[in-house]
Amino acid sequence: MTYAENLWLFFTLLFGIIIVPGMDMVFVMANALTGGRASGLTATAGIMAGGVFHTLYAALGVGFLLHLVPELFNVLLLAGAAYIAWIGLSLARSSIAIASVEPGARLSLWTSFRRGALTSILNPKAYLFMLAVYPQFLKPQFGPLWSQVLIMAIMISATQLAVYGSLALAAGRSRDVIVASPRATAVIGKAVGVVLIAVAALTAWQGWVSLT
Repeated sequence: MTYAENLWLFFTLLFGIIIVPGMDMVFVMANALTGGRASGLTATAGIMAGGVFHTLYAALGVGFLLHLVPELFNVLLLAGAAYIAWIGLSLARSSIAIASVEPGARLSLWTSFRRGALTSILNPKAYLFMLAVYPQFLKPQFGPLWSQVLIMAIMISATQLAVYGSLALAAGRSRDVIVASPRATAVIGKAVGVVLIAVAALTAWQGWVSLT
C-alpha cells in the first residue's frame, strides 16, 4: 500500500466516524440553534482544538511504543483492527437516535469554544478510538512520524470543520434531518458500520502479513 492509499483509507474511516451523530454533533447543533451561526462555528473550533489534543497524545503513544517495544507494534495493529470491527458491528446492528435539542441560554463565544473543547477532550470513546486508529496508519516506512502526524492532524481538523461547520451554517435544516428523522440517522449509522468493518478487515490483513 502506498502512502496516498494509506491516507485515503484513513480519511474514509475518519469521515465515517465524524458523520455518525454523537455528542460533538449535538453540542454544535445546540449552540447554533440557541446562539446563531457564530456560536455554532465557535463550538466547532473548540471541538477541533480537542481533536488536536487527541492527535498529540495518540501520536506520542505510538512513537513511545515504536521506540521501546517495536515488536508489539503489529500486535497493536491487530488489536486496533478488532476494536474498529467491534464499533462497526455495533453500528450496523443498532439504530442511532438523537434526542431533541432543547433551547437553552445563549453562550458567549469564548464559553462556546471552551465547552466545545471540553466536550471533545472528555469524550471517553475518543480516547479508545484514537489509540486504536493511529497505530493503523502511522507507519515508519512512510517517513518521519512528525510529518505523518501533522498531515493527519490537518485532515482531522478539516473534516471536523467541514461536517460540524456545515451543521452550524444550516442549523435549522440539520436539526430536521438529524433529530426529526430517526430513519436517516439509522441508515447513516448502519452504512458507517459496514465501512468500519471493511477497513478493520483490511488493516488486520496487513498486520497479519507483517507478522508472518
